[in-house]
Amino acid sequence: MSRVQIGRTLRRLRTERNLSQQAPASRLGISASYLNLIEHDQRAVSGALLIKLAEIFHLDLATLSGSQERRLEVGLHEAFSDPLLGVDAVPEAEIAALAGSNPGAARAVLALYRAWRVAREDAGGIALPSGRRVLLPNEEARDFFDDHANHFPSLEEAADAVAAACAATPAEMNHAIADRLRNMHGLTVTVQPLDGVLRRFDPETRRLALAETLPRESRGFQMAFQLALFEARDAVEAVLREAPPSSPEAAMLIRVGLLNYVADAVLMPYAVYLAAAQALRHDMEALAARFGVSFEQACHRLSTLQRPGARGVPFFFVRRRGTSPNASPRRDSRSRAMVARARAGSCIPRSCSRAWSKCRSQSCPTAPPTFASPAP
Repeated sequence: MSRVQIGRTLRRLRTERNLSQQAPASRLGISASYLNLIEHDQRAVSGALLIKLAEIFHLDLATLSGSQERRLEVGLHEAFSDPLLGVDAVPEAEIAALAGSNPGAARAVLALYRAWRVAREDAGGIALPSGRRVLLPNEEARDFFDDHANHFPSLEEAADAVAAACAATPAEMNHAIADRLRNMHGLTVTVQPLDGVLRRFDPETRRLALAETLPRESRGFQMAFQLALFEARDAVEAVLREAPPSSPEAAMLIRVGLLNYVADAVLMPYAVYLAAAQALRHDMEALAARFGVSFEQACHRLSTLQRPGARGVPFFFVRRRGTSPNASPRRDSRSRAMVARARAGSCIPRSCSRAWSKCRSQSCPTAPPTFASPAP
């Protein structure tokens, strides 16, 4: 936790509450001038002072980490670096100052940039005959999860209730879900050859058919998804009503994403999974084995652990798909760390591949870039 992050965050928290420097300084037992030095990153912050700050502003220590400012910085850097804007490079120090001292202005700049990008897409043909501008459904879905930092407390509560009703250990959760689907919803799950699809649900016969090619972990997820449809649909729809999507297509993408979220949370309940991650020191293979999920599912679940007072380590993810410039990395919009969009002329997979190849050539004992990494 750097002094720069603490200084910016402290200044933002104080100004948002319309407090003078004297008010929090008095409660901290320091002078206003010393607080001013802290806000301008001229003095270090001790652990005892951090705890007092958290108590004064009624926040957990994670909030003081500067994650909101860093997220704004990532967005501003993306906007100012867009070659189509044709502007000179903005120094990192100025971007940091804008995000830290004027977060409202920074968010306004990002809103203007997004509006300009939509207008630019309209000019390229993404517009209705009426002239109404259209936000692409996948872009809208991505922004939706970004805006929520991919954490939905109400869905966590719904998933906890479903998991508690299943009353099973992580190793037995798949069987418990299948039993609940059968006993509570009259649904039979079968595994069989399916032509060109991974699952097929027949509401009339109450039968869920899963492809025999699906691995055990994916079968468990598909059953959890179906159970979420039955028992957490109201919670999902309530989240959608808070910020109605602009189109049925966007609503469908977001709805599926939220149901996926619930399915993950049923298989990996928040408190149990966070405790296991800490106990296993974020050994992803061990976590996946304990909960009977895939490596990727285990990684994704880590990115949703954003509960105030019980946060996990903020992670972002990059999937390496080879060195082809046409290969595109999977962007995990669930991560709290916002991932910049790739611009023309850039190739994220190739850059990652080159870095890993160089690392291997130097006998670096680092694992390949296909798993969770802590966000900066």
